[in-house]
Amino acid sequence: MINGRVLHFVFKIGERKLTAKFYREILGMKVLRHEEFADGCEAACNGPYANRWSKTMIGYGPEDSHFVIELTYNYGVDLYEIGNDFQGITIRSKEIIDRAKKHNWPINEQDGKYILEAPGGYKYFIINEPQPVNQDPIEKIALSSSNLKHSIIFWKEILEMTLVEEKQNMAILEYGSNQAKLEIIDIGIEVQHAKAYGRIAFGVPKAEQEVIRKKIIDSKNKILTDLITLDTPGKASVTVIILADPDDHEICFVDEEGFQQLSIPDYASEAILDKYINRDDKKKEQNK
Repeated sequence: MINGRVLHFVFKIGERKLTAKFYREILGMKVLRHEEFADGCEAACNGPYANRWSKTMIGYGPEDSHFVIELTYNYGVDLYEIGNDFQGITIRSKEIIDRAKKHNWPINEQDGKYILEAPGGYKYFIINEPQPVNQDPIEKIALSSSNLKHSIIFWKEILEMTLVEEKQNMAILEYGSNQAKLEIIDIGIEVQHAKAYGRIAFGVPKAEQEVIRKKIIDSKNKILTDLITLDTPGKASVTVIILADPDDHEICFVDEEGFQQLSIPDYASEAILDKYINRDDKKKEQNK
């Protein structure tokens, strides 16, 4: 059995300053670590860009106990075309609604949930109830499917997630009842990822990565990046394998042993991120 733990979802962002404002001042998240890279990632962590980029991990608590967001910023890329692949992230927090109103951030309401859009068009569904104190307020992440039956077979039978709920056009799966859940929504048409496509990441014991690799090969599914070790300057290295589901959603399985060291919170990163944002502002002023 795969002992998985959902870790984070990766968004490519084009406007770093406004994005940071949204996640910190509206969603109320905290920067957990910030890392700068001079060159592109061997596992295409920043997409198909062989250039300077940064990674900001942001969330409601440490990565060993919370589902967090990875904000990937490619220097020189201001905007990404968004597809229909990402449906949204659900958070239980009336405090977010209060902050959005205070800062005049646009809010829409649908089926009893409040909808906020992050810069770039990524949706967040907010449940109007007090934010829980002793658990992660992020409840689920929803991705699109062109064929729910095929998606369930892949996520349940091959990746061994537990099917929690299934309806005519949606399914909810998990690796653990205390983790954020994965919701798959059948949209009835082809899933288009466009330029803004993201990536969902899970942690597993290193020994299980080879098991996953064999299951993907035996089932004739896709491995986008085979087992590879990635280095982060000044921090721990991790081994990853990148897969694709039937709708080409990218899935990263990271070794927990390395990730536990890599993901130690570095709260000084809050100031480091601001330093680089200020540099961006100065360069923009100089280029006017």
